[in-house]
Amino acid sequence: MPLALEGKKAIVAEVSEAAKDALSVVVADSRGVSVSKMTDLRKQARENGVQLRVVRNTLARRALEGTQWECLNESFVGPTLLAFSTEHPGAAARLFKEFGKEEKDFEVKALAYEGEFIPASDLDRLASLPTYDEAIAKLMSVMKEASAGKLVRTLAALRDQKEGEAA
Repeated sequence: MPLALEGKKAIVAEVSEAAKDALSVVVADSRGVSVSKMTDLRKQARENGVQLRVVRNTLARRALEGTQWECLNESFVGPTLLAFSTEHPGAAARLFKEFGKEEKDFEVKALAYEGEFIPASDLDRLASLPTYDEAIAKLMSVMKEASAGKLVRTLAALRDQKEGEAA
């Protein structure tokens, strides 16, 4: 059923708004995936701060025109599912990677991060980005190791100094 012009404008505006706030975008093809599985995917997406939109290709191109996500235009072929990560750049990629393991018909077409086009074969590049909490934990462990190493070196220097004075 064709959309009226006003309906198309509303869809373009919604997708443009989602794109404006997105940290990354993933494009996928969900042909062959059951409705119940897609419902589960949508639920997981909401829980992970990912907005999913099924959009006609011409409307998607118009919505992303002039944005940093315009590099994805070539991937808009066939049924298109757009995932906008709003809380963490790797959230949509991680979600689609896990979903793709369960659903063989689900195919990631392309990704974009900070305006850079990333082919679907590099899905792990975005999916493996640490979350904010993981990054802070890694930083804290590095700082802890560095401070512990400095303490050990200081104690060793003191020991060497005392041994030198005793001799």
